[in-house]
Formats: sequence, structure tokens, C-alpha cells
Amino acid sequence: MRAGRLQVRVSAAPVEGEANERLIRILARELATPRAMIVLMRGTTSRDKDVLVRAAATRHAELIARFTAHDS
Repeated sequence: MRAGRLQVRVSAAPVEGEANERLIRILARELATPRAMIVLMRGTTSRDKDVLVRAAATRHAELIARFTAHDS
């Protein structure tokens, strides 16, 4: 996390959506969430992206804790 935003580095080239797809796969794996539950909301052609993770309200705290724990 940096400035309240999660930083993820991908090795895929930013060509034909490959990097965006790789980002979604990484997030799905790390969050143990189906890829269909992760939506790229903004930034398809930018380095900065806004991603929506559809999850049950009961998982929100768990997901936030998982990423903020890496920040410490």
C-alpha cells in the first residue's frame, strides 16, 4: 500500500489488455475470489487503475486486513 492505494507490479506487457488481465488474475488469486468478481472500473490504458472487488460485506474487513498487513 502506498498513499492508501495498493501497488501491484505485473510482468505482462501493456499490449491488448494483457497487463490488465494479469492484474485481475493476481488479485483473484490473492483474494481467493473468482475473476468474475473483479472489475476494472477505470484506467484500462493507464498505469493507475481503479478496481472494484465484488465481495460479500462480511469479507470486506478480511480483504482490507490482508493487504494492510503487508503495509506494516
